[in-house]
Amino acid sequence: MQDRELFTAQGALPSDGPLADRMRPRTVDDIIGQDHILGPGRLLRRAIQADRLSSLIFYGPPGTGKTSLARVIANTTRSTFESLNAVLAGIKDIREAIDRAEERRRLYGKRTILFVDEVHRWNKAQQDALLPWVENGTVILIGATTENPFFEVNRALVSRSRIFQLKSLDPESLRETAVRTLKDRERGYGKWRVSFEEGSLEHLVAIAGGDARSLLNALELAVETTETGAPWPPTEGAEIRVSLEAAEESIQRRAVLYDRDGDYHFDTISAFIKSVRGSDPDAALYWLAKMVRAGEDPAFIFRRMIILASEDVGLADPHALGVVISCAEAFDRIGFPEGNFPLAHACLYLATAPKSNTTMAFFDALKEVDKEDGAVPNHLRDPSRDAESFGHGKGYIYPHAYRDHWAAQQYLPRALRGKTFYIPAVMGYEGRLREEVLRKREIQVAVILGDGDASPEVEGLSWSASSKGREGWFKRLESGRSALLLADREAILGQCRISRHDRILIPAANDGLLLWESLRRTPEGLSVALVDSDAAREGLLRYAASLDELEQPVIVVFPGTALPSPEVGEALFSCSAFDHILVREPWRRGAGAEVFGAFASGARELLGTGGAVVILQSPPLLGERISRILAEECAGDRALGTKLKAAEEAFFECRNEAARAGSARWTWDGDTLEQAFRDVGFKTSLSLLEQGEERLLTDKDLSLWFTREKSPWGAFIAGALGDEDFERLREALQERIRAGPVQWRWKSLLLSARLGV
Repeated sequence: MQDRELFTAQGALPSDGPLADRMRPRTVDDIIGQDHILGPGRLLRRAIQADRLSSLIFYGPPGTGKTSLARVIANTTRSTFESLNAVLAGIKDIREAIDRAEERRRLYGKRTILFVDEVHRWNKAQQDALLPWVENGTVILIGATTENPFFEVNRALVSRSRIFQLKSLDPESLRETAVRTLKDRERGYGKWRVSFEEGSLEHLVAIAGGDARSLLNALELAVETTETGAPWPPTEGAEIRVSLEAAEESIQRRAVLYDRDGDYHFDTISAFIKSVRGSDPDAALYWLAKMVRAGEDPAFIFRRMIILASEDVGLADPHALGVVISCAEAFDRIGFPEGNFPLAHACLYLATAPKSNTTMAFFDALKEVDKEDGAVPNHLRDPSRDAESFGHGKGYIYPHAYRDHWAAQQYLPRALRGKTFYIPAVMGYEGRLREEVLRKREIQVAVILGDGDASPEVEGLSWSASSKGREGWFKRLESGRSALLLADREAILGQCRISRHDRILIPAANDGLLLWESLRRTPEGLSVALVDSDAAREGLLRYAASLDELEQPVIVVFPGTALPSPEVGEALFSCSAFDHILVREPWRRGAGAEVFGAFASGARELLGTGGAVVILQSPPLLGERISRILAEECAGDRALGTKLKAAEEAFFECRNEAARAGSARWTWDGDTLEQAFRDVGFKTSLSLLEQGEERLLTDKDLSLWFTREKSPWGAFIAGALGDEDFERLREALQERIRAGPVQWRWKSLLLSARLGV
């Protein structure tokens, strides 16, 4: 039956309705206590404000605002809003609602949002009756349920919906709800002077147990039954004093939720699986014994353990699957009671095995296939039939022709370039694969971004070992850049506790190194990347092309090293407050106290209490020295080696007039950076990272360093040593780089700055 009275055009209910109904929120800003999904910049808030909703399921305990949130959507959407209650409505009502939605869509091109309260109350046939119309877009479903939708709602509906979990309200949110009610003159008790005896309001809040409806019902009973000497309602301005006794009588105890239809069988197997997954062999054996004693079918237990061997152990121990299958076959041969041994054998093996759930990556890939059937890139196509006519296979790099039998090239369809499904775990056998997998992946990303492969017409990275790109390719291949980038990312993220709903700002994000990991960690929050050019923005957007519209990162062109003000942030990316600001190497062209101070002040304006900034930056003062690299070549001429070392130290420490020009770029250190943040109220910690990588230096590098007009270092060193010694250094370095890669060493600063709680 269509509930036409639940959502009115104005969102208001009759003034004589129950207090809990009268005080329902009307706008997103009215909703209290669900900031993790509705705070500024959060995914659901953006979807509501943009009126770009997909099918949703709201899941949470009673009184947390599921129906109220649906009402807010009804008040803001341009779509027609219909509602059904699954307790009262049947298939006939569903069909009638669908007929109306189809007619609107056919005649007026207008969408219909169908809200189904208590959606878990429908049986499978009723839920199946709705599925085709959700799938073809006739209706956008918004379901509300107090039960876990993954168990109580059809899997097909769940897979087509985004699930948002609403949490029980904390005491502060409940108290704010009560205060708003007492101040509201239109819907609440603002017309009267309501006060509470000490401890009475606190008692209502405490006993409500996170349920706003329970609190408002108790508040209504307490206020409206308090003796005022006049019938209800009293005259405007009357004083109402609620005693502790009245509060206790209004809400005598917490409501206990108990599911009489709960199946002990599923609870016990759940405890068993979670104990094995958590590597607790004692608890795993206990729950296994309980199931066996209760008469559980051993085939069911083995089935769950076979699934767990792939889902939760996976490649951390590839032998786990074989062990469990062998134990299952052994049980089939011997049965009880001796079959207890292979049952326990399989249980203990899984419980003590290293864990990895990376096989879940397959389901991410499956989602991508459902969303987009990408064409095979030209260089990966079969050349045996159409190579001459269509160029199939042209540009393919044969890995066996390269060192380690591997070469970087694009294997995904063009639309999915940069998409990551598989992230190796750190445990067991898979841990031994991790470094190699990630190193190769990072090199591929570096090649795609670093070589300017930004043209959508380019199908893949196509060059041979003898082509024009040879030098750039081998420079990357020899470098170990992957491990360095990953280490930097882990160092930065290791300073933060990132929640799923956090808001993260990433300045200087051209390479995307921190952006993709931030997106993975904050699926219900916000990740904003600041880049310095339109080309950089376009390059990153191509990596996000396979994501849903609302899941994509916000990438904004904001040149320079300063941060946007909250007002500018609100205008550019609809968010003026963040939980974390993460940045790697933001100051590549110059830095100093003034630059750091501006950045710190900007961060303070953008961060809330407890917000944090993490910066990884390599100061020139702690960088590599050519004198160290050439120590061996200069060993035969100690005087020259000594002069070079002294000249470099003088350059970086700016001990003379020639070096002081632009000295801020070369002389700042960790104290300078840290003090800038302390000056504006941050609590800071600073650590020093020893870093190094193999670099294959080139003639281009040499030309840059030793051209005085282009290199401040070259100009200063030439002046300090003289032309003859300067040329001897050039020749020595030329010989050194021809001998192969050099070990490049430097130190980086890792600053963590947090606003006090």
